[in-house]
This record gives sequence, structure tokens and C-alpha cells, in this order.
Amino acid sequence: MIAETSIKKNKRSLINNAAFSILIPSWNNLSYLKLCIESIHKNSQFAHQIIVHINEGTDGTLAWIESQPDIDYTFSEKNIGICYALNIASTLAQTDYIMYMNDDMYVCPGWDNALMNEIKSINHNNFFLSSTMIEPLFTNNNCVIVKNFGTTINDFKEEELLKEFSSIQMHDWLGATWPPNIVHKDVWNLVGGYSTEFSPGMSSDPDFSMKLWKLGIRLYKGVSASRVYHFGCKSTERIIKNDGSKMFFKKWQMPSSTLTKYYLRRGQIFDGALKEPN
Repeated sequence: MIAETSIKKNKRSLINNAAFSILIPSWNNLSYLKLCIESIHKNSQFAHQIIVHINEGTDGTLAWIESQPDIDYTFSEKNIGICYALNIASTLAQTDYIMYMNDDMYVCPGWDNALMNEIKSINHNNFFLSSTMIEPLFTNNNCVIVKNFGTTINDFKEEELLKEFSSIQMHDWLGATWPPNIVHKDVWNLVGGYSTEFSPGMSSDPDFSMKLWKLGIRLYKGVSASRVYHFGCKSTERIIKNDGSKMFFKKWQMPSSTLTKYYLRRGQIFDGALKEPN
């Protein structure tokens, strides 16, 4: 139970001009977390506030993060899952935009500029945007670019990715759901972040999208020009999963597939704000 583990918060960064507050939950995944943060520092056009939630950190993550004065962090002695991790990390956010990113992701050059340009063009706060993932394996996900630049950090072809990522054809798509995703902090606060009844996290992504839908948001856009390489499930493959599908159905009286197919039209070519489904 959450009450049985101590939660600590540590805000240290002094980034006055940060564009996004990037929340990264991490569970004993130090090598991938280092690569993720390195890519943010190396491939971002803007400065960002990075906030890591450390679950356990027994692999050296806690010690490493403590040695990085430009990274804010929260810490739990036990693994409290994604939903609690995101919510506690978000209390340290200092910017207008809250982004959720997994620790097994590598951001490509221009990823943040593409999102910022999109936000400026929208000119209001009622949106939900996702970057476009590049993944090494086919999973029947039409929101993803499939191109193998390595399935693990050990065989990661970084130079090849940097040469090719921008030339791979992909369209803007409907139905933003998965991380990396970004919302305005007012929207995050209005819906209460991620729903902890889905802890440790299965189906928390479509649940968050549904909460935004109920709020009245209809602009769900996957931005093709914002690209992120995703090694894929380096933490979730180790956890005991909750029955997220059943929980989503009990909460919303529909399967999550109904939301993604008929409400969000996830993966279809972006054609503007969504309308009420038939």
C-alpha cells in the first residue's frame, strides 16, 4: 500500500526559461533513463524541467539522480506504479505544460520544437498532443513508425536513427493517447492527473483520454514531426499487471476499444477536431 512507503520530493533545478515540465517515472531502469535524459539534453531546442519519479532506485538510480543538480525528483522506497508516480512528480512542475514520457524513450532532434509550434498554432489550452513513436517491432499500431534501430540499449543504432528518422514518411494522426504526451497544466489539474485506481498503470492511458473527453476536449493530435524512439515496455514487462480493461469497462460502461476506435479514431489521418461519435 502507498501509506507503507515513504515519499520524498526534491526540487533543485533553477531553469527559469523552461518550456515543458517532463515527468519520467522510472523503476530500476538506470541505463535507459540515462539515455533518455541525455537525448533530452542533446536533442532539444528548448530548455525543459525534467522531473523523475524514482520507484525503489535500488539499481543506482537514486544515487545517480542525486548527483544531477539540474534534475528534480520524487522518490518512493517501493514501486508505487505509473499513476501515483506521475501525480506526485507533477506537484513539482513549474511550467505551463506537463509532458509524460517513459524512461525507455530517446527523443529525436526537433521533437520539442514541433510540439511547441503546434501549441502556438492552436492558440488555446484545450488540446492533447502526442509525439510519434518509432518502434523496432511491428505491433499492429497504426500510430507508430516501425523501423528497427535496436531492440535494446546494447544494440541501439543511434547514429543511424539520427540520419534517418526525419525522412521516414508519416502523417499527423488522430487519437493522442500514449506518451510522450502533453497537456496544459490547467487541464491536468482539472481532471486530477492519472487515475490511481488503474495502478500500477494498465489502461490508465485511455482512461486519461476519456477524462479529457468528458471535460470537453476534442483536439487529440499525434504530431508526426515530433519523433521519439521507443525501445518498448522495458518496465511494464516486469510488473504484475492490473486488469485495466475490466476496470475501464466498469468505470466508463464501454470497452477502451470503443473509445479509441469510435471516439478518438486513433491512428486515422488527422482531419481536425473530433466530433461526437455515431
